[in-house]
Amino acid sequence: MVNKVVLAYSGGLDTSVMIPWLKENYGCEVIAFAANLGQEEELKGLKQKAIKTGASKVYIEDLTDEFADDFLFPMLKSGAVYEGSYLLGTSVARPLIAKRQVEIAKKEKADAVAHGATGKGNDQVRFELTYKALAPNLEIVAPWREWDLKGREEEIEYAKQRCIPVPVSKSKPYSSDRNLWHISYEGGILEDPWFEPNEDMFLLTNSPAKAPNKPAYVEIEFKNGIPVKLNGKSYKGSALIKKLNEIGGKNGIGRVDIVENRLVGIKSRGVYETPGGTILYAAHQALESITLDRDTAHYKQSAAARYAELVYYGQWYTPLKDALDAFIDETQKNVSGVVRLKLYKGNCTVVGRKSPYSLYRSDLATFEKEEIYNQKDAEGFINLFGLPMKVQALKRVRRK
Repeated sequence: MVNKVVLAYSGGLDTSVMIPWLKENYGCEVIAFAANLGQEEELKGLKQKAIKTGASKVYIEDLTDEFADDFLFPMLKSGAVYEGSYLLGTSVARPLIAKRQVEIAKKEKADAVAHGATGKGNDQVRFELTYKALAPNLEIVAPWREWDLKGREEEIEYAKQRCIPVPVSKSKPYSSDRNLWHISYEGGILEDPWFEPNEDMFLLTNSPAKAPNKPAYVEIEFKNGIPVKLNGKSYKGSALIKKLNEIGGKNGIGRVDIVENRLVGIKSRGVYETPGGTILYAAHQALESITLDRDTAHYKQSAAARYAELVYYGQWYTPLKDALDAFIDETQKNVSGVVRLKLYKGNCTVVGRKSPYSLYRSDLATFEKEEIYNQKDAEGFINLFGLPMKVQALKRVRRK
């Protein structure tokens, strides 16, 4: 029996109707929890709205710094990118929200937690795996898997009947999720993968066609794989990302339009804006290119792909994730230095990189005369490296 539930609340369509729905169907007290992860204007009036729609108590907490330092930067260091394009902005936020939600549930002596994720999406898995990992005894309520509302239009009608304001309409029914790292758009008119999004949908980035005609240059300094300075000035993590969002957005950086494979087996079209993250990933990869040896760099690429799956699948609090973090931290010990990037009409190009730990040596790379590398040595290396191929070829010749 559920007497008190803590709901992960955003003020969007789904969670707006869930407060009255939970009270009507479970007869329970509802505590709303909203995490400030950098979504800015979306938090305005949230507490009043939650109370007005039936919440007994509302928590609105600023987790932006924790989000940057403990979630975004570990992911950045890993190099994780899902299916080659998605920088995991929504995925990586869910474990933090769910973690704090569990902490509030324990504090309030609640016996259940609830979320607004649909039964077709990834977020239900991300929330619930975190609940199970951190508080296995809490009951989980997932209204989307229980109620009779069959879609967004019925939700909108349900909200109107109870005088609940919602930020969507039948004429513009796509949903969005915003935080410090990105903003995502999906559903509604975007479900047609042939449909090109209208320019007025984008909130963080200029159209590359309308971006400034003069390129912008930025220099990012890293220490042990973590960005610490922008253009020579020190910033805390969240502030650095925010500043890069502004610069990158102005120059049309970070738009992605993809069809991705959801964990539940459904293909989904998503449109994303990740200006600051796109710049940071490019810079971090460039710095690794001069500070990591070949074998470590190549092995880390395979680890990054698995790390991306763990984040996307909601497996943040798992032994494998912890083990990969330990490996990644070891690789980042010498990933310190400065990267210079050129931003121009949607293009983010690395134009310079330097590090006190650089493994790049111009005296080895040069085609001019040098003293360390003897080109004659290459003959023996090639003979040994190609020996298996030569043996196979000789075997084929003898058979003829």
